[in-house]
Amino acid sequence: MSNFVTQPEWDKALAAVSSCSSVLLLAHVTPDADALGSALGLGLALQSLGKKVQVSVGEENFEIPSSLSFLPGAQLIRAPEVLEKTDLVISCDVSSVARLGTALEILQAAEVSIAIDHHPSFTGFGTIHLVDPGAAATAELVLEFIDRLEVSLTTEMAGAIFAGLTTDTGSFKFSSTTSHTLRTAARLVDTGIDNSTLSRLLFDDEPLAALVMMGDAISKAKLLPDAANGAGLVYTSVSLEQRNALPELAAERVIEALRRTSEAEVSVVFKQADDGHWSASLRSKTSVDVGAVALAMGGGGHKYAAGYSSTLDLAESIELLIAKLANTAI
Repeated sequence: MSNFVTQPEWDKALAAVSSCSSVLLLAHVTPDADALGSALGLGLALQSLGKKVQVSVGEENFEIPSSLSFLPGAQLIRAPEVLEKTDLVISCDVSSVARLGTALEILQAAEVSIAIDHHPSFTGFGTIHLVDPGAAATAELVLEFIDRLEVSLTTEMAGAIFAGLTTDTGSFKFSSTTSHTLRTAARLVDTGIDNSTLSRLLFDDEPLAALVMMGDAISKAKLLPDAANGAGLVYTSVSLEQRNALPELAAERVIEALRRTSEAEVSVVFKQADDGHWSASLRSKTSVDVGAVALAMGGGGHKYAAGYSSTLDLAESIELLIAKLANTAI
């Protein structure tokens, strides 16, 4: 059960679902498994209640990335430009309006909207807030919402939710994993999901081109042992040229390999988007709050995992981050 979401917010959310006939669920741009899995899992639950459901991401001509195409409920996904008007809008794992992309106008026009999120940096948009920074993943909150809706959990719903839960906890390795998280995972597995196959597809299934890109990025990593007040920083970058024809999401896994560097508390991957701008994925191990660093840079996230976008070139972005880390308490 959520420790931060108040009963009045849950009551308002349940009433909003009860009074609507159609729902749009929005995941954040460049969606990960928690954002999209949460939206699809809840979408399947709402569909079982007789609601007309659409799931989307605020990216023009959005299609589910191949790395997540196996998620249950993918048939609910629509590109934002072909969406039909709905009674209720629900955002999943979206910490700020900047992460809504082209769907921002849709949410702002909605009379009632529900935000489901677990980021401490959540900015407070929407009319109903199901937000708990203590949750290991947005997927945990989505499961509680499904329970409160009194929907019977199916294998398909559980599979989508499991994807979000296992990825946002790093296969249950991160410090956000609690006994409640593990009990939740056990409950999802008990529905009959093929968690072994899901885990393989989520963590251990890459095209060769992506592995080559990752190897190139790791080979160019730089270690600054004195950065972050002596805690150490390791960073690298993935340019458009390095990505070649791979989608932006393909660069996400580089950070999970880089964060293993034993000499550095903080790891960062700068990724060049299709529009040429750079974004940064940050990770820390025990002592540096990269969420606070990302928030100061216009982004957000958690203490040990965060990100932000930059309008500067790569060299300037690196220089600014190093300076910001020097002013960060350990």
